[in-house]
Amino acid sequence: MLLFWKLRWFFQQERKRYLAAISALLVISGLVMIPPKLAGYIVDQINQQQLNADQLIHYCGGLALLAVLIYGLRVLWRIWLFGASHHLGAILRQQLFNRLVYCPPVFYQQHQSGDLLAHATQDVDAVVMTAGEGVLAMIDGLLTGIIVLFIMSFFISWPLTLVALLPWPVMGFFIYRISQQLFSAFHTSQAAFSDLNDCVQEQLSGIRLVKACGQEQYAQQLFKQQARNATEASFAVAKVDSQYDPVITLTIASSFLLSVAFGGWLVANNKITLGELTSFTMYLGFLIWPMFAFGWLLNIMERGAAAYERVQSLLDDAKPRPEGKVSFSADTIRINLELHDFHYPASNTCVLHALKIQVVPGQTLGILGPTGCGKSTLLKLIMGLYPCDNLQLNFNEYSYRECTTHSWRKHIAYVPQDPFLFSISIAENIALGKPDASFEEIQQAAQMAAIHEDILLFPQGYNTQVGERGVTLSGGQRQRLAIARALLLDAPLLILDDALSAVDVKTEQAILSSLKHVRQNCTTIIAGHRISAIADADQIIVLQHGKLIEQGQHDALLAHQGWYAQAFRYQQLEQRINAG
Repeated sequence: MLLFWKLRWFFQQERKRYLAAISALLVISGLVMIPPKLAGYIVDQINQQQLNADQLIHYCGGLALLAVLIYGLRVLWRIWLFGASHHLGAILRQQLFNRLVYCPPVFYQQHQSGDLLAHATQDVDAVVMTAGEGVLAMIDGLLTGIIVLFIMSFFISWPLTLVALLPWPVMGFFIYRISQQLFSAFHTSQAAFSDLNDCVQEQLSGIRLVKACGQEQYAQQLFKQQARNATEASFAVAKVDSQYDPVITLTIASSFLLSVAFGGWLVANNKITLGELTSFTMYLGFLIWPMFAFGWLLNIMERGAAAYERVQSLLDDAKPRPEGKVSFSADTIRINLELHDFHYPASNTCVLHALKIQVVPGQTLGILGPTGCGKSTLLKLIMGLYPCDNLQLNFNEYSYRECTTHSWRKHIAYVPQDPFLFSISIAENIALGKPDASFEEIQQAAQMAAIHEDILLFPQGYNTQVGERGVTLSGGQRQRLAIARALLLDAPLLILDDALSAVDVKTEQAILSSLKHVRQNCTTIIAGHRISAIADADQIIVLQHGKLIEQGQHDALLAHQGWYAQAFRYQQLEQRINAG
């Protein structure tokens, strides 16, 4: 019952529908008590030879009208009750999605996609079942049980009622033991299902790599093992769940046996009539539902409690970090960054330290360095993706701690190393950040990103569907499409994180030339490995092992004869070899 208390906010919100459904159930519980009483009366009249055809027709007609009324009320309570419970599912899924959208990257490093999907599907469904079938089992089972016991005790025979209820305490003991086992088993089953989701999502996402490496059999074995684990966990739940029905069935059979035996003795001794015994056995049959409802309720409650605990745990983990309240807007961006040191959450390894960078509006900052030197990490810090107590970062006069996340990031257009494309058309992907963009604006952005001519070669042009994650496009086309998407935003700060690595030098220079002429008053940050992409930058920094080892313009860095000059000579030699 603790779960019902935790869901009181929802019951309060949907109180009208729940009260209407409960009222309908209360009326139905009273109406269904009429047929057994009428049947007992008819049996006594037959036994006394006092029933005629007209009376029997009237009784049958009344029962028919009663059946229609009960049917209509049952339709209504289902609409009210289950309509409300499914609304709970929509609310919980919306809460989960809203939290997930604003979660920092560190959250997704700790939670896999398959696990998140399991929370939003199976776990939420289990909670919805508690708010629907669980409420039905509790309210209807309780109402029916109370009314039936009242009629049996006060209108037929209370000694016969006590005898019929003798097996019930034994049933209560066993059902309590079973419910304790079910909670643990269901929690394990949900975790196993999450692992299976993770396995399927990961293998399908990397299916091309699996095929390229000839690892189909390995993938099959991995899935087989995860599916076996999930099946065994589900079987454990079913094994515990299967104990409910035998306990309830044995209790019902024992109650009927005791009722008929003791009831027959009462009839023989003229304590009750044959019609009353008939009504009593019919009422006892009505107690089958409350007993099953009791076991079903405990089953649903344990499943729902385990699922709600998992959902709430995820919602707690997914709480966005606190942000500032200042909302600012600017046409140009000046960046001032001072960093003492930075390490990723749950890691003690220092990734960046002792950095001081200033970029004025209209400048281009180039970031160069070997793989793993911290280029992408620095860009993520500039975008405010990771919290850092040792970071002082200002856009113009505003600190990133003072500003709202939305106002901070709306000034940034970002192209990552591995751009993500949605399973929509090329035009829709380009206009993702600006859905109201005209077709001419989309084309102009594509032309600046040197992808326009490629798009025209597709049979459907800008309406071509790119497939999941842009599977129908080459790596260079995906990068240029992502650059077009960023350029369409016309944000005062453009960040390219090795976003030109998959294009040739000629295309790279065409894109950079467009940026130089179109974004004259905007700030640009370009991180990469190719010096040709950053040679014209107003300021270049070189990182190595997270430290700033060189800083200046292209010619000055060449004259310094450090890491930058060495990398430049190597890349020039590589170009000559490839050209020859």
